[in-house]
Amino acid sequence: MRYLIIGAGAVGGAIGGRLAQSGHDVVLVARGKQYEVLRDQGLRLETPDGPHTHRLPVVDGPEALGTLDADDVLVLAVKTQDSAAALAAWGARPVAGGGTAARRLPLVCAQNGVESERLALRTFQRVYAMCVWLPATFVEPGVVRADGTPLTGILHLGRYPEGSDDTARAIAADLERSHFEAPVAADVMRWKYAKLLSNLANSIEAVSGVIDGEEGKALFRRARAEGEAVLAAAGIAYTPQDEEKKVRADKIRFEPFDGVPRGGGSSWQSLNRGTGTIEADYLNGEIALLGRLHGVPTPVNDVLQEYANEAARQRRSAGGTSVAELTAAVDAGC
Repeated sequence: MRYLIIGAGAVGGAIGGRLAQSGHDVVLVARGKQYEVLRDQGLRLETPDGPHTHRLPVVDGPEALGTLDADDVLVLAVKTQDSAAALAAWGARPVAGGGTAARRLPLVCAQNGVESERLALRTFQRVYAMCVWLPATFVEPGVVRADGTPLTGILHLGRYPEGSDDTARAIAADLERSHFEAPVAADVMRWKYAKLLSNLANSIEAVSGVIDGEEGKALFRRARAEGEAVLAAAGIAYTPQDEEKKVRADKIRFEPFDGVPRGGGSSWQSLNRGTGTIEADYLNGEIALLGRLHGVPTPVNDVLQEYANEAARQRRSAGGTSVAELTAAVDAGC
């Protein structure tokens, strides 16, 4: 199979780089400066086992590839706010032997949140969900850092909305040979909803900095409690925390290398890079949406979503608002 990594940022770059390192056929898809650097200098993947530079085919859109191959796998690794545009661009591409990508090719949603799979299933007939436990950072154009060891990540994978098949098992086998653990899970969305609850901390981290004090942890506990109440009201199952911990065990450890400390997660990185957008609408906003649908108040997540979006629009630096100020805003909203 050939893997087309749509969105060669932190997650896409780490997955694509590791797949290429183990001998798999990979094409990276990127835009702007990231595309230019990847094209001219290759992808530098920095890991605890050393830096690896991969000179891979790089395109800035589907037109550059022309007709797709029948054994291509599309890996959607853009932020959810960019999913609709990517799905529209790639779904109509012709595939060798007839038909379109939306009709014939598997599409793997390697993203936070739970909305992209629904968006994809409107047009793509073969959609797969991936729960991404992968500590990775977009350092600068062309450079991605993946801090996990001995595994780079754990990637639960399954057919959406549920089930598994030979394609899922084949993709998982390739990932397993590429420094990942990739359990095939018929109930993969149970894992993604559990990850959604964890990702409710992303807005706190982005707005107020990496959570390392009790005040930040307390605010996250309040956001998560709202999330759990909403999922219970909606009848949505999620993997309990003790099961998550058992699966992870010590398979992904963070061991400093090159003297460079880890930065924050995906939302923190969006503010840090000044992208102008953030995924809060599909994390805290997902809880807010479900709360409104099922009559559960979500004042904490409402405020976190609002503050994260405002920080992104104004291109504020990550960590520009204190936890105390953010907590006061939440309390005022409650």
